[in-house]
Amino acid sequence: MINPRPFLGPALLALFAVVSLSAAEPAWQPLFNGKDLTGWDTYLAKPNAASNVPGLKRDEKGAYLEAIGINRDPLNNFTVVSQEGRPVIHISGEGMGMMYTKENFGNYRLRLQFKWGAKKWPPREQAPRDSGLLYHAHGEAGRSSNIWPACVELQIQEHDCGDLYAIITQLTVPAREEPGPNNHKLYHYDPAGKPTDFKQERPIGNRCVRLEDAEKPVGEWNTIELICIGGDSIHIVNGKVVMRLKDARQEGPGGTWVPLSSGHICLQSEGAEVFYRDVELQPITAVPAEYAEK
Repeated sequence: MINPRPFLGPALLALFAVVSLSAAEPAWQPLFNGKDLTGWDTYLAKPNAASNVPGLKRDEKGAYLEAIGINRDPLNNFTVVSQEGRPVIHISGEGMGMMYTKENFGNYRLRLQFKWGAKKWPPREQAPRDSGLLYHAHGEAGRSSNIWPACVELQIQEHDCGDLYAIITQLTVPAREEPGPNNHKLYHYDPAGKPTDFKQERPIGNRCVRLEDAEKPVGEWNTIELICIGGDSIHIVNGKVVMRLKDARQEGPGGTWVPLSSGHICLQSEGAEVFYRDVELQPITAVPAEYAEK
């Protein structure tokens, strides 16, 4: 005799579905609460002479002599505003600096959306609009260019979204070498390319160019995803994998390079107005199936 199948009511079925989903996929965690910048700190470097920051020291020519510093924002550079009826992070771009998570993160999938604003600030009025997603950030702000901490950068810049900049770090990326401007070489991500170490040293340098320009036109929202597992990472722009990176390293004692697998997450302010929304993170233990290498 076959035992009859027990009846599961709608509520119990829903509970099983939630439990199964939770076991299979950890929940997304918002990094932006939609109200204020709780969970984030800010850092602003020396402002441009055209900016007005009362009380900050200047020299006889008007150049500022000191950074604005941590969690001081006299320029209202980092605020929360409404766009299209939704709360968003507004980075004016007037100050050079960043907002960065108070917590360190490793082994995660990060997802956010960004959209360019109209405003540009001196001395970068003629430059492409620029921001950036920094990850595995560690140490003090100001170590690089008197602004940035040691970190890995997923570039967010007009037509360069997804580029790598290794800032006082080192990573390995398959790349091909091509001629660049002013007789300089450029290195482009190429899945079939030669494994190449990128760091702030000649002759290769610290930049690797993304696979393709997947950015949407100015004024439209773009989705950026970042996947980090151990020292490996993947840069994804609007659903397209534009770079796979391996073996992130940080400076160790005696000129050595040691594994780097976690750190703060930062959003840059670099002379251009930009909006961010839906900033969220999911803990993971493996690369999601849709982005795993075939």
